[in-house]
Amino acid sequence: MVEAADTIEAALDIRCSSSDDLILDDFRRLTGPGLLWSHVGANLDVLCPTDHLDKVIKVWQQQARRVLDAIGWQDEHITERRFDGGANLAVSAPMDQLYSAMFACQTAWHFAAAQLLNQTANNFDIMIDDLKNVMAREANPALITLITAANDHGIDVLCDDDDLSLGHGEGSQTWSVFDLPQPTEVDWQSLHDVPVALITGTNGKTTSTRLCSAIGTAANLIAGITSTEFVRVGDDILDYGDYSGPGGARMLLRDKRLQVAFLEVARGGILRRGLPLRQARAALVTNVAADHLGQYGVNTVEELAVAKFAVHRTLAADGVLVLNADDQYVREEAARTQALLCWFSLNPTHPLITQAKNNGHSCAWQEGDDLVYFDGTKAHPIVSVQDIPLAMGGAAGYNIRNALGALCLAKAMNIDNKAIAAGLCNFKNDAKDNPGRCNEFAIKGARIFVDFAHNPHSISAVTEAMAGIPAKRRFVMISHAGDRSDQDILDATQSALALNPDFLMAAELPQYLRGRELGDTVRLTHQQAIKHGLKAHQLLVAHGPAAGVKQILNQLQEGDLALLLVLSERDQVFAMLEA
Repeated sequence: MVEAADTIEAALDIRCSSSDDLILDDFRRLTGPGLLWSHVGANLDVLCPTDHLDKVIKVWQQQARRVLDAIGWQDEHITERRFDGGANLAVSAPMDQLYSAMFACQTAWHFAAAQLLNQTANNFDIMIDDLKNVMAREANPALITLITAANDHGIDVLCDDDDLSLGHGEGSQTWSVFDLPQPTEVDWQSLHDVPVALITGTNGKTTSTRLCSAIGTAANLIAGITSTEFVRVGDDILDYGDYSGPGGARMLLRDKRLQVAFLEVARGGILRRGLPLRQARAALVTNVAADHLGQYGVNTVEELAVAKFAVHRTLAADGVLVLNADDQYVREEAARTQALLCWFSLNPTHPLITQAKNNGHSCAWQEGDDLVYFDGTKAHPIVSVQDIPLAMGGAAGYNIRNALGALCLAKAMNIDNKAIAAGLCNFKNDAKDNPGRCNEFAIKGARIFVDFAHNPHSISAVTEAMAGIPAKRRFVMISHAGDRSDQDILDATQSALALNPDFLMAAELPQYLRGRELGDTVRLTHQQAIKHGLKAHQLLVAHGPAAGVKQILNQLQEGDLALLLVLSERDQVFAMLEA
């Protein structure tokens, strides 16, 4: 009888030696392809001085191999990834042994840390016996048998602690992991995968996902999306919340109504657990910029690019990786992938676009007002930028790139040009279709824009799009979560100041202080504004975004423009503006 995950998870308490220079920072299961590789298994994050890494990794590899051999996992693999100040250390494992893999990693680290710190370790044989006992409790032979059969039939498998499903959406079936059928009892003819695309990047993920869903709907398909805000099939919201990880993907892909899926994939899900599937039709990397660095050993933008590109490990053999040729970090990381690439650019003469056309590879670009798709043989004008509401008459270059990325994904999923054009043209830049993404309101003769941009890259994209909008006076409201570094806050503020506002509102986020004192982020925001040239009377402050919006609304006059960067209290802000 297979035991429930919550009892297995707490089966062992393995203590490890540590010092100021050798710290076990985190450990976790890897349930799918991710940053390190395509295997499932378990991972440790170890912190130590960079000049100690060679020795630490060598000892870890020796002890990990010793443990894996002792438990009968001679065919399982060991890997490591170095970063400044530490390493990710991982082992692969069978799908029914992921908690055991986590304990195997910890056991190996117990002996490695003891050896490195010259301390006494526990009895090896006793610890191995304890580990084998957990393995026996967790083992689920029926699960492995069914996964093997699915692989033989070319059907994707989605698995978690409670359920296993074969196929996607309308072609799927789901069983409890505690009551699995024999392969001969499965109606394999009824199972199939539906077209699935994964969408990642620093900015533009949510908008791109929503755009793709609109295109799918225009193609008369029941489209589903996962995002940082909800999981939706057709017009039905399955649940609200941040579902940009593998849990949201499984929820969506098990819905029997689903015919085409677009999954927003955030950095956290990739690094914590990995990606949920291995038969995606396409994946998109929108861009890569500094955001949330310093977690799970991803400390630089270059390392973040590596993490984002993990989506290529989910692609089917003929899957397409859609990439932004205008992004430096995307271009650099693309050189290290063997996936079939489809580039897009705002520049019709971009070298990568020219190269793709010369090689007979699909690509897309903006030429004049037209978005053009090259199918490997012929160029097809798809839609005019002037007809895409998100493009703001061509001013919003970042949304034109989002449209190009969505176009390329849709073509990789065999959606026709007419449906693509209809989806792009019918998707509005409002709080219904694309909430929090440059939504415009007209109040008292002033133009007000609400956006959830929160890092320098995304804020710069928004301010660049608005730079050409005439206004008598400009108001900007900005706020920052406390876990951002001082430099992050200064950089984000500087991006907002590019709009050259007449008034800058710094709104506190009391619920997101995250270790800071009240007033810290306001001080830094105003410090940067004064450096930019604003005077004291131009600097405003509010206890929260809703209070800040109320202040600005009271001051607005005809012909003014306000950019409200809203990170919290979004419902209150939208209600206030709609009223």
